[in-house]
Amino acid sequence: MNQKEAVIELQGLNKFYDKFQALKDVDLTVKSGERMVICGPSGSGKSTLIRCVNRLEEHSSGRLTVNGFELNENTKNIREIRQNVGMVFQQFNLFPHLTVLENLTIGPKRVRKLSDADAEKLARKYLERVHIPEQADKYPAQLSGGQQQRVAIARSLCMEPDILLFDEPTSALDPEMINEVLDVMVELAESGITMVCVTHEMGFARKVADTMVFMEDGEIVEIAPPEKFFTNPDSNRCRAFLDQILDH
Repeated sequence: MNQKEAVIELQGLNKFYDKFQALKDVDLTVKSGERMVICGPSGSGKSTLIRCVNRLEEHSSGRLTVNGFELNENTKNIREIRQNVGMVFQQFNLFPHLTVLENLTIGPKRVRKLSDADAEKLARKYLERVHIPEQADKYPAQLSGGQQQRVAIARSLCMEPDILLFDEPTSALDPEMINEVLDVMVELAESGITMVCVTHEMGFARKVADTMVFMEDGEIVEIAPPEKFFTNPDSNRCRAFLDQILDH
């Protein structure tokens, strides 16, 4: 892991919403191929952090670099980063008036300038990858929540990103649908893509994470490999959080 280059670097990152400080002087490095899981109580800044990486939120101060591009006012840098960083949200954000196939091909055609045939080939490849090739011609409303989230993952993959960000991808799902999405995410993790995932799914985290990050009150409290994180965390705050979440 140490030999790999840093693909995401946060240095002294702060984020304010008026007077409320959501991120407090955050330092974090993600290396190429790393699988990082960020956890912590609600309101701890996890989603804000991950949204700053894709410039869905603008950080207030500090430095944020992705794939060598600094995220600042330079819109060219923002476009460059978004082409190489995929994002999967809590809500699926699919276009309801488009079929699954159309949802998947719109980005590659508009942004990557692929032909209709190449975009469709790519879309079908990634629908196979998330195990729902038979849903290509349906509309989102005809799918279960778990299937919609797998379409959303396939849509991100169609941009062939270097980095995939997940913002609590199973939190909007019924319990019986969570595993079908997590299974796809485990497969993706094994493919070597760089992943940063905000989630409360600790079983998934134990299975795939190289690095666990615990946040509270806008700060990173602990960073550790999963075996240490789950068995012997350094901070009492992290221990209390794990006791609470692992009991449920």
